[in-house]
Amino acid sequence: MVDLTKRPFYLSMKQINWVEKTLNQMSEVEKLEQLFIDLVNTNDKTTIDNLCKTRRFGGVRYGNRPAKMILEQNNFLQAASKIPLLIACNAESGGSGAAAGGTEVGNGIKIGATGDYNYAYQLGYISGMEGKAIGCNMTFAPVVDINMNFHNPIISLRSFGSSKELVKRCGIEYLKGAHKAGIACAAKHFPGDGVDERDQHLSYSVNSLSIDEWDNTFGDVYKGLIEEDLDAIMIGHIMLPSYQKYFNPNMSDSDWLPATLSKEIVTNLLRDKLGFNGLVLTDASHMVGLTGIMKREDIIPTAINAGCDMILFYNDFEEDLSYAKKALENNVISLERLNDAVRRILGLKAHLALNESNNQLTDASLSGFAKEEYLNVAKEISAKAITLVKNNQQGLLPITTQKYHRILLVSQESTNLLSKFSNSLSKEKNYAEVFKELLEAEGFEVEIFESLERKLEGASKEELFKIMNNLYSQKTSIASVKEKYDLIIHLANVGGNGTVQRLNWAFTKGSLDVPWYSHELPVIFISLACPFHLFDVPEVQTYINAYDKQPHTLASIVRKLTGKESFLGKSPVDAFCGRNELKL
Repeated sequence: MVDLTKRPFYLSMKQINWVEKTLNQMSEVEKLEQLFIDLVNTNDKTTIDNLCKTRRFGGVRYGNRPAKMILEQNNFLQAASKIPLLIACNAESGGSGAAAGGTEVGNGIKIGATGDYNYAYQLGYISGMEGKAIGCNMTFAPVVDINMNFHNPIISLRSFGSSKELVKRCGIEYLKGAHKAGIACAAKHFPGDGVDERDQHLSYSVNSLSIDEWDNTFGDVYKGLIEEDLDAIMIGHIMLPSYQKYFNPNMSDSDWLPATLSKEIVTNLLRDKLGFNGLVLTDASHMVGLTGIMKREDIIPTAINAGCDMILFYNDFEEDLSYAKKALENNVISLERLNDAVRRILGLKAHLALNESNNQLTDASLSGFAKEEYLNVAKEISAKAITLVKNNQQGLLPITTQKYHRILLVSQESTNLLSKFSNSLSKEKNYAEVFKELLEAEGFEVEIFESLERKLEGASKEELFKIMNNLYSQKTSIASVKEKYDLIIHLANVGGNGTVQRLNWAFTKGSLDVPWYSHELPVIFISLACPFHLFDVPEVQTYINAYDKQPHTLASIVRKLTGKESFLGKSPVDAFCGRNELKL
């Protein structure tokens, strides 16, 4: 049972009295409703008033929209709620995860590449300040997964790195920074992603470490965070067979469950062995990693009984609540377990002093959002993080207009439909165009390659037939390429959100999309996302990891290529993927 006088709550008797009084005044249905974190995407006051009266949820998450719009939404939500709400942002890489236009300080791996723990603190602090400026009181961060498998597509950029010590130190510094800003943290994804290569959005996955291996890696990371007063932990849809079998020796392989549904993992391991007294919430409950394991009516009570205090998102409000009510009526969920969960929820709200304020912000608070000083920190991080992983071309760097006046710029885009859709909606100038302008400002002559795939998009039926008929005769002579270009630079914006983060070319029969010519003329390959792309272009002799495509990152890359800045980043993961041939 929770002890609200101990970490991470440290409540006074006055605060505990508020928790107990509030709990005692709630009906059983109201208690069940407090367990859910809703997804609200409107700043219409009438709609919000109705939602808060009919659903009475305990917490809220929202989509990424402009800061003023979210500030209004959060004000309306708090004003309409009988009990103050936990309002969470997803500020893993900065205030950009709190609202559109927020500061993208840097994703986890970019922070790790600086080798400077202070930047992890700054990440937490800026995330917290910008989240707090629009009415948030919690961030679903830090990500403290350890990148042990370069094939893992979901934490590729989000993890601080593959070193347990690096992840632990960065996670603790993020936590300290966020707490300094006055915002709670929910670290994720317990018991640890980065071992399997599957994405829980699409499948449950397995952390296959032995007990000793887990204790010395993920266990040590979470223990360190807990000792630094971590407020909450998000449970991933990840199995951990070693500990499930340890706490339940009679368990067969067919009994394995994602941690979200496993009492052995949430209660026996996290609560009892690691001593975590804070709030536990599930990862999104509509992810296939959870929904694909059993019937929905069993998922809700099983998660609660496993030890999860809050369910992230409904599948359907009426339906999910009915499953919880039925389970309580049939004593599948005990009143004692329900009360314990609600005490933790109310305890965190009291810890954040949400019950002592009307939680209303004025537009003046937006002055703390997207400050120039925060952007300057992000620029510093870019300058220190960009990593020259491989450079076997003697005399290539720095590039000069005398040696490489004519440059062909080739962009590699994600094949993920959501990424393509997001890019098409963006009002920002395409990163390839920005990079072209930066190079041209240095005196280079730059052409952006138009892929055959792009040509097909606007072609007539007759043109399509002609192109496809000649598809296998598209090979380009080496002499013709050398006549036109002195240097070819690839920019790869590929990675995350799917089953793979691999480079995947639509056409491979001689098209210049693929760097088949890397031994014929100078080629530089720059990844703006996944740090493991060298695995798919081993022929490339100069390879750079930049970790994102922010304008100041692109500007720093150009300064480094032209010798105005040094490459300072140290890869926090094995960018060679354990393959010696990639170094050749």
